[in-house]
Amino acid sequence: MRQAIEPLHVQTAGQAFYDVTRAIRVWLEQQRVTTGLLTIWCRHTSASLVVQENADPDVRADLLDFFRRLVPEDSGYRHDVEGPDDMPAHIKAALTQTSLSLPILAGQPTLGTWQAIYLFEHRTAPQDRTLLLHLIGSE
Repeated sequence: MRQAIEPLHVQTAGQAFYDVTRAIRVWLEQQRVTTGLLTIWCRHTSASLVVQENADPDVRADLLDFFRRLVPEDSGYRHDVEGPDDMPAHIKAALTQTSLSLPILAGQPTLGTWQAIYLFEHRTAPQDRTLLLHLIGSE
């Protein structure tokens, strides 16, 4: 049984979905684990993780629109010290996921044909985000 832990840094440019699948696949190839479990942990309270469709960008655009309607900015939140997008970002992160667990088979995440792993940035300004990758498995 082997374990590996590595931070993955992601620069964002505002509210959007950032595909981290390729970077995760490259890291997994370096670990020489064929069967196991990958946990991805988002170390932030105003961003999250999702597995979502990677074929049609309209899916991600519709999701962004939906979350903007569901959790609007400037809605009289008490917590507004860090700007009008901060409290909505916390709410969006609470409604989604900050951790993903994916089975690893043949050294790769078991994603479906049209799935990708995304960092879901909820803030409007660029951010430096860190995901922590934790792999446990065997060769």
